[in-house]
Amino acid sequence: MPIEEGAKFQISQEVQRNFNSAESLTVTSNNGITIQFTLADGKGYGSMPVDHLNYLLKRSNLTKITSKKALLQSAHSTEENIS
Repeated sequence: MPIEEGAKFQISQEVQRNFNSAESLTVTSNNGITIQFTLADGKGYGSMPVDHLNYLLKRSNLTKITSKKALLQSAHSTEENIS
């Protein structure tokens, strides 16, 4: 899964202690090898290898948060395809 800048991820309670008890993180940059991120509520920032982020996603320690705007756009395009 490609990881875009601005992508938001919810952090599971099991690993929140590793992220300063933040509930979510937002990717600020991705150079293909390493991502940089900021934590919600101004709790900090950091970086990690893309492979580690993918590992956390696979274990369900992180869950991608889909924006409401993206959900509305996909629903609208689905309606157009049905019509």
